[in-house]
Amino acid sequence: MNKRRLALHGGPKVKTSPFGTGKRFGVEEEKELMEALEQNTLFYHHGKKVKQFLRDFNKLYGVKYSVATSSGTAAIHVALGAAGVSVGDEVITSPITDQGTIIGILYQNAIPVFADVDPHTYNMDPQSIESRITSRTKAILVVHLAGNPCDMDPIMEIARKHHLKVIEDCAQSYLSRYKGRLVGTIGDYGCFSTNDFKHISTGDGGIVTVNSGDEEEYRVVHAFADKNYQRFAGQVQRDLSYLAPNYRMTELQGAVGVAQLRKLPWICERRHQYGERLSKGIRGLPGVQAPRVYEGGWSSYWFYMFRLDLSALSCSREEFSRALAAEGIPNQPGYIPEVIYLQPLFQKRQAYLNSHFPFDLSDVAYPRGLCPTAEQILQTSIRVGISEFFSEQDIEEMIEAVGKVASWYAH
Repeated sequence: MNKRRLALHGGPKVKTSPFGTGKRFGVEEEKELMEALEQNTLFYHHGKKVKQFLRDFNKLYGVKYSVATSSGTAAIHVALGAAGVSVGDEVITSPITDQGTIIGILYQNAIPVFADVDPHTYNMDPQSIESRITSRTKAILVVHLAGNPCDMDPIMEIARKHHLKVIEDCAQSYLSRYKGRLVGTIGDYGCFSTNDFKHISTGDGGIVTVNSGDEEEYRVVHAFADKNYQRFAGQVQRDLSYLAPNYRMTELQGAVGVAQLRKLPWICERRHQYGERLSKGIRGLPGVQAPRVYEGGWSSYWFYMFRLDLSALSCSREEFSRALAAEGIPNQPGYIPEVIYLQPLFQKRQAYLNSHFPFDLSDVAYPRGLCPTAEQILQTSIRVGISEFFSEQDIEEMIEAVGKVASWYAH
């Protein structure tokens, strides 16, 4: 590939036109919201919108039961609570994730344990998961990062072997599939987010799928999201047997969710096409490694992250990032600054102010080097955004810009 002077050095930019944009919300959401307001109640148990949202979601996902929550973080906490995770238990999860994944673990006074990840998919490595299992392990909290499905068959085999619950964090992976199965329907529970920065938005909100199809288990999950109140068939049972939070979704969120769900297949298909085109376009570039999707997998690309082989380039990751931005392609180094266990919360072993509980129940440690592959991924990766509103020209210019920068810095 012929070298062209980088825009960073005074050359012409690759991308000079703005990226495609669009409106996420419109008359469809407005109609549902007006219907919600006309009910004269915004409480989920008395209204119809949250119920309709869940019916539509269940049909789309082929599940019998799901529960609405106030956020994706809440959805994970609800699943952990319903799974019986409690004081001193250990939950194995990914070190490349948002803190929303681990908040529920600590609120149940359990101990997060981190497994390393695959260098190409950035998802949890089954062998590392199994190596972290102890007599205290209660659950595996799988994170399908950026729409890319985890390798679920070996994870489920490990869980069955050790009698562990599997909770899927699907906040970034709507309609992603693993060997034909929708992620979020494979483990015991699937947890989704409708935060404003996800595939679909209700401002904030979440969903928990109950994949056993067992009605009694569904009732436990439902109650754990609502102070352990049992609200079924117009009745309310307030006999409390243990603590549970209030994570209810409102009718306004449910109403927007009804309209958003209708758009979800188009959104995910568009993102999938763009993500796959990016991978095809940058594969083989010097010093650039496209993310990998497991064979038989299907990613809905909440974002796109590729890695750099810095031994093949004459620049740092930060220099590559600045050069790509100068070509008109917004990006950021990595997904999060560091693996989550290097955050002060874990380094100080302080989940609650002025306390080391529940960490002092365990000898689990969080040293640098605990998950070396995950740490290296975050030190060598570049994240770019994908939107269903982008044009094909936007994607081709992203590919061209990455190629231009890689070519310039190639040895």
